[in-house]
Parts: sequence; structure tokens; C-alpha cells
Amino acid sequence: MGIKDDAVEVRAQGWRTLAALHGLIEGELERALQAESKLSVVEYTVLDALSRQDGWHMRMQQLARASALSPSATTRLVNRLEGRGLLTRILCDDDRRGIYTELTPAGLSLLEEARPAHDATLERALAAAQDIPELAPLVDALPKLHVVS
Repeated sequence: MGIKDDAVEVRAQGWRTLAALHGLIEGELERALQAESKLSVVEYTVLDALSRQDGWHMRMQQLARASALSPSATTRLVNRLEGRGLLTRILCDDDRRGIYTELTPAGLSLLEEARPAHDATLERALAAAQDIPELAPLVDALPKLHVVS
């Protein structure tokens, strides 16, 4: 194996480690959020992303990026959440093709109800991952990854 092959393997191993940590955390969050508030992780992520916006709205493309979903999956998710009264869609005043997705008061209320379970579960999952030697360095690196937007 050459140097280039070694670099590829190192990156692949890093990706597998990241995927393992993500899977551990997402599984725990999914169970806790479903039990606490009947939300999936991606539904919580969308409500949380909207709550962090001034005016509680985002364009559909922004929401797709924030939730790591395809445009069609985002549309299906928004339809589901809109049907539950947790968000609504509004036309953009200056671009008739643009659609904003906006958090409703009910959506904010459910998010606030779910947040303590989310945060406690995330803390427990990270503590558990910290005890797994392969995952501990990645858990240690997380505080350094904060991105200011």
C-alpha cells in the first residue's frame, strides 16, 4: 500500500468512526424523542433550525440543507409537520417562486417540551461514547467544531 492509499484508508477510518458516533447518538435521540414528544430526530432538527431563525422561518432549500435531506424528502417532512400544525408555509413577498417554512407557536411549544429530553439524551449518549476508546477522540474534538454563523 502506498502513501496515497494510506491517506485514503485513514480518511475512510475517520468516516467510519464518525458514522459510528452518529449512529449511536441518533439511535438514542430517536428513542427518547419518540417517547417524550412523538417527534423523530429529523423533525426535531427542523423545528430547532426554524426556532434559531429570526422570525422563525427559512426557505425550503435552507431547511433541506439544515436537515440534510433531499428537496423531495424535505417537502414530505414539511407536509407532515404542517399537517400537525407545527409549521406553516408562506409565499415570499419579493419572489413569488420562493416559499418560506415558518415555525408556528404550537411547533415552538412542542420543541420546548422536547428540548430537555433531547439535551439530556445527547449528554448521556456522548458520555457513553466517551467510554468507547475508538469514539473518545472524536467526542473530545466536538467542542472545537462549533461554527459561528
